Amino acid sequence: MAGNAVARRGVSIALACRTFGVSETCYRHGPKLRAENEEIADLLVGLTDARKACGFGLCFLHLRNVRLYPWNHKRVYRIYCEPEPNISFVVCRQTIGGQWGIGGITPAQKLKMAA
Repeated sequence: MAGNAVARRGVSIALACRTFGVSETCYRHGPKLRAENEEIADLLVGLTDARKACGFGLCFLHLRNVRLYPWNHKRVYRIYCEPEPNISFVVCRQTIGGQWGIGGITPAQKLKMAA
């Protein structure tokens, strides 16, 4: 709305931002490149297909330290968690603080396997 006021009415950016309660930083902020996001998604899919036991942390460290991409971990994690790229997630199968992790074996299932 602030951009519309600046374009149509010729109002200054500062006045339009104060009127609509938007900071000038938010007004000037441009979206990230979609092509770059698709490149990150393709790299993550390739990494998780090649290394099934590789979770987000190892994937990010590989991109950052081995391939020397400058991407922020928050941006990579946002793309990693999107449902669209179909990245295979590693399921936790160990106990965490005495509780079974997501997708892990419950104590009842463990007893059935032992019998």
